[in-house]
Amino acid sequence: MSDFPRTMVGDASLSRLIIGTNWFLGYSHTSMAKDKFIKDYQTRDNIADILTVFLNSGVDTMMGLPVPILSDAIDIAQNRTGREVKLVITPHFNITPGGDPAMEPERVFDECKAFGATICMPHQAVTDALLDRRASEIRDIGIYTKMIRERGMIPGLSTHMPESVVIADETGVDVETYIQLYNAAGFLLQVETDWVMRIIKNAKKPVMTIKPLAAGRILPPVGLAFVWNTIRPQDMVTIGTTTPDEAREVIDLSLDFINKRIPDNELQKTRSKKSLTY
Repeated sequence: MSDFPRTMVGDASLSRLIIGTNWFLGYSHTSMAKDKFIKDYQTRDNIADILTVFLNSGVDTMMGLPVPILSDAIDIAQNRTGREVKLVITPHFNITPGGDPAMEPERVFDECKAFGATICMPHQAVTDALLDRRASEIRDIGIYTKMIRERGMIPGLSTHMPESVVIADETGVDVETYIQLYNAAGFLLQVETDWVMRIIKNAKKPVMTIKPLAAGRILPPVGLAFVWNTIRPQDMVTIGTTTPDEAREVIDLSLDFINKRIPDNELQKTRSKKSLTY
């Protein structure tokens, strides 16, 4: 078994490549038809096969939700490899009175802890709803990070708004890491990519970047080359894969770019490229 490059978030050692779960759970950012394909295709065993590839390469960090199909797949992959998955969970919960009792913060954080979360990061739907640009604060966030700490988890913030990182740093919010959209296409980014690049560069805590391939809109060598070469050694890249072969490809490409090598991966072949064959 090999070891992928690592970083520290709080007192937790994490792989710099993070296993995404959108392509396990059916969040394609493409269409309802593609979401349905993912949900129909992915099984506990298929996901376990993918996780096994990652774990055997030292990629042991996963960003996910506390759902049974993931829990079962994690157990299978851990038993196969003898390696433990470190979970980053991004829960959403009630932030106003009168909501669903099952979504009260205390109950949600208890569930995250029971699921085995190492890091708990309020989801973008929570963080960005609490962000007050006029007052330059993230309202009530200290209440939630305190609850997370009390349950022995490391707090962070998941956000789609680049201001969240800046304001959290400026106001000293008790978090150890941030999730931030980042890709060469600017997909879902709220400002230009070079602005997000600068925000990540200046962040006081390690950043977990997400959507490096813009949900399949960018070729893996292109998208991964961009993110790995424009983030810091302490930052991370989160990526979802559908098959074990995709997982292997992502790992190999990532190691090439981290080590400043031009990839020598096998290219796909079509009749139109026959004259280019070496």
